[in-house]
Amino acid sequence: MKIIRPGQTPSGAGPADWFTGPVRIDPLFSAEAPGRTSGAHVTFEPGARTAWHTHPAGQTLIVTFGCGRVQREGGPVEKIRAGDVVWFAAGEKHWHGAAPDTAMSHIAIQESIDGSPVTWMEKVTDADYLN
Repeated sequence: MKIIRPGQTPSGAGPADWFTGPVRIDPLFSAEAPGRTSGAHVTFEPGARTAWHTHPAGQTLIVTFGCGRVQREGGPVEKIRAGDVVWFAAGEKHWHGAAPDTAMSHIAIQESIDGSPVTWMEKVTDADYLN
C-alpha cells in the first residue's frame, strides 16, 4: 500500500511548448510497474488550453471546477463544466482547456504505452479555440 498525501509532490507550471496561457499541474499518482496509469490535477486560467495531442491508451478527464472547452479533431468545440467526465479514445487527436472568461480544473488520467502517456502536436490557434 502507498498513501500519497497532499503537498508531497510539488506543483509545476504547464510547459509553454504544450500549453497556451497559465496552467498549473499537480501530480496525483503514477503507477509503479507493472502498472501504467498516472493522474494529475490540472488547473487552467481563463483562456488557457493544451496543444493538440493524443494518448496511446486514451484519456479520461474529470472536471472538478469551473467551465472549459474540449475538441476532438474534426468535431465541434464542446463546453464542459464541473461534474462532467470526458473520455478520449486511444490515438484520438484532441485539446482541452478553460473557457475564455472562466478558469477550469480537471483530473486527467491516462496510461503509458512504451513509456509514453502522450504525444504533443501543434498549438491550438486562437481562431480554433474561439470557434
